[in-house]
Amino acid sequence: MLGKYLNVLRKKNPLVHCITNYVTVNDCANILLAAGASPTMADTPEEMEEIVSLADALSVNIGTLSEQTLAAMHRAVHQAGKLEKPAVLDPVGAGASALRTRTARELMDMNAFTLVRGNISEMKALAGLAFRSHGVDASAEDSVTADNFPEMLKVFGKIAAKHHCIVQISGAISLLTDGHRAFVVRNGHPIMAKVTGTGCMLTVLSAAFLAAFPEEPLEASVAALCTMGICGEIAFSRMLPGEGNASFRVRLIDAMYNLDSETLERMAKYETF
Repeated sequence: MLGKYLNVLRKKNPLVHCITNYVTVNDCANILLAAGASPTMADTPEEMEEIVSLADALSVNIGTLSEQTLAAMHRAVHQAGKLEKPAVLDPVGAGASALRTRTARELMDMNAFTLVRGNISEMKALAGLAFRSHGVDASAEDSVTADNFPEMLKVFGKIAAKHHCIVQISGAISLLTDGHRAFVVRNGHPIMAKVTGTGCMLTVLSAAFLAAFPEEPLEASVAALCTMGICGEIAFSRMLPGEGNASFRVRLIDAMYNLDSETLERMAKYETF
């Protein structure tokens, strides 16, 4: 099922506008190019309406906030909602500071996002649940497990329904729900957590898949998540003795560039509920 989403993405070559953090902006641009999409990276508030109008999707990442990026985010999200374009929010570090949590909630309340995706600690913070903050990373004590899966599905399903979006919790076990249906994805490799920006790359990649298939947002989001995880698995399998996370980062982008629909179909690990 999922292979067609990658094929269509590469055929359409969607333009994704990314307001992302300066730590990972280069990797986000390159993962989009490797996947077959095209990136734009701009955060000047005065040009947001024009840039978003040209783009096929919007990706917003709150990793490095400033007065300029805050203003740009609000204008871009408003324009995306007005034009009914796919939009993705990555609430990086929500729960780590009052500003981050407030910003993520204000953006979510605009109800313009197709997908809100983050790690379990960030999403629990936005849901008002008890969580353990570890900066912008998920706490080791927070995770989706077989035991808490029904509870997590119920809580985040309500958030998805309230904001008319898909909620994705990424981790060793990843959960996606639109409040009516849910998927669990098990692709990926632990070394991905040792490279800054794999989550950010998944965010922009998700926007590209949504731009290619706006009529099937939940399935397109599953395809993006499986694609990223599979590329992580392939990249790790190709590492040589003596290589570390820097080599993995390059191999990850190469794996995305060379991934085909048949491999995506064969390696995807997902279940629906």
